[in-house]
Amino acid sequence: MLGIGEASVRTRVRNRVLNRLLNPVYVIGIPALLMLSYLIVWPVLKILYSTLIWKQQDVRLTAEAMPGHFTLYHWNRVLASDMSFSLFYKPVLNSLAVGVAVSALSLVLGCGLAWLVTRSDLPLKRAISFLALIPYLLPSWMLSQAWLTFFKNGKIGGTPGILQSLLHVSPPDWLSYGFVPVVITLSVHDSVYFFLIVGSALSSMNSQLEEAASVAGARRLTVLRRIVLPLVLPSVLSGFILIFTKAISSYGVPALLGTPVNFYMISTMLYSSMRSRLTTEANVLSLTLMLISMLLIYLNQRMIGRRRSYVTVTGKDGPRTPIRLGRWRIPVTGALIVLMAAGSAVPLLVLLLQTFMLKEGSYTPGNFTFHYWWGASDPSINTGEKGVLLNDNFLLALKNSLQIAGAASIAAAVIGLLLGYAASRGKESWIGRAVDQISFLPYLIPGISLAAIYISMFAKPGLILPALYGTITLLILITIVKELPFTVRAGSASMMQIGAELEEAARIGGAWLTRLRRILLPLSRKSLVSTFLLVFIGGMKEMELIIMLVTPKTETLTTLTFYYAEKGYQQLTNVILMIITIIVITVYFLAVRFGKADLSKGIGGG
Repeated sequence: MLGIGEASVRTRVRNRVLNRLLNPVYVIGIPALLMLSYLIVWPVLKILYSTLIWKQQDVRLTAEAMPGHFTLYHWNRVLASDMSFSLFYKPVLNSLAVGVAVSALSLVLGCGLAWLVTRSDLPLKRAISFLALIPYLLPSWMLSQAWLTFFKNGKIGGTPGILQSLLHVSPPDWLSYGFVPVVITLSVHDSVYFFLIVGSALSSMNSQLEEAASVAGARRLTVLRRIVLPLVLPSVLSGFILIFTKAISSYGVPALLGTPVNFYMISTMLYSSMRSRLTTEANVLSLTLMLISMLLIYLNQRMIGRRRSYVTVTGKDGPRTPIRLGRWRIPVTGALIVLMAAGSAVPLLVLLLQTFMLKEGSYTPGNFTFHYWWGASDPSINTGEKGVLLNDNFLLALKNSLQIAGAASIAAAVIGLLLGYAASRGKESWIGRAVDQISFLPYLIPGISLAAIYISMFAKPGLILPALYGTITLLILITIVKELPFTVRAGSASMMQIGAELEEAARIGGAWLTRLRRILLPLSRKSLVSTFLLVFIGGMKEMELIIMLVTPKTETLTTLTFYYAEKGYQQLTNVILMIITIIVITVYFLAVRFGKADLSKGIGGG
């Protein structure tokens, strides 16, 4: 009897182990945790360690340096030295001011537009929604180029903008460069996130709540304040945090509009420190950016943690009666179209016109040319730089950008779906929760900080990977990692919409990989296409994430554009921006037409 009992115990243990080993949550989750720990957790710990240890190059800074020993010297140098104000405190204050101002202005623009589109009888809603989406499809620093085209003055040399050239009005420095233009251009670009996030929450909210309050005699402002705002508060806070972290880590806009007047943010100071070989000081700045983001996430959790329920989707919701704008309907519609055209269509048209002008500031017919598109080398124009379509640098950058965006978007869509499966199906287990939480960490790491971390990590062969610095592989890898918070949550949301009974039937039938190929992937097709589109757009217009990682062989369209902008080759810059825009909008329409993805219904196109 004892032998039979022991055999039974061994059988149960063996079956339990086999079930665990064959459980897709563990099959996917364990390798995922190892990968996430190596690509996210370990780099952060490594960069923290680097700021606490003397390095050999520190000997040139101070005689106290003892390579390999513990020190707080680098933190003291950044936080409590003669250079601290210019290196740290002033950029931090500038970053916080820009982050708060951009988030607040974007909140007003995005939430106001979302409310009008979802809750009022505003006409032309589809056209307005598409116009609102255009800035998301464009690189943020494209608006900086357009701003300089209008408001550039003669402070830093070169051809003045349209305002001074045609109207003979010299814009003040504060309007041409610095805080004001940085905030305005970032707000125009980033307000679309509020529009998408809050608009999705408003669309899914049960209208019966508001109708019941109205029947009870509540005024419209009371309904808005007591019902609508509390229910969309998580979405508003999420949008605020997303835009704040994007604003403080933005590099292209403050570099073009801020550095000419020495308006530095942490991101531009970090990049400047890396180029000056102050690597450890740059690491301290990277950690500072991360700490600011983490603190904001913590405050967000504290603010919404008091209420456990923010349900906006319920059953039996009837058609919503739109709020009538009355005599304001047409004026509001016209004003919205004019404002959004001024923030998206007009800059595009102006930059397109600039690509056909031989000399900036001259609007005569004789100044019209196609040179910057396909002209041969002319020493008198941009030191002999060829037109873009004949330029080997452009062709290499185009190839690299398409390769990075294409490979990263395909890989990110599949990885996001797999990790989302582990997170959703294993939400009751430690492994599912760990995958979900660790995959969220890149959200806390500003792009330029993550780039600084990966330089330190992949400059030399690591634990399981060779030296990747200077390769396309590293640019693809960092793009995938940075997008994990969005792709994993999109994959998790898609998996939660698929009934587990379908998988269970396949499992009983002995199918394992087949259920992934024949059941999960087909049912998740729309989510996969939306995730592909999200990452592709981000990859094509990304610069903060890769600006410090590119080499002459891995140049991308965005970094080549920024190189031309720094050299003062404005027309070449604008040509490449036009090409990026054409590629992104073309892929967007193809995804909408054939993949049924639509970003106007929310980030990710769900």
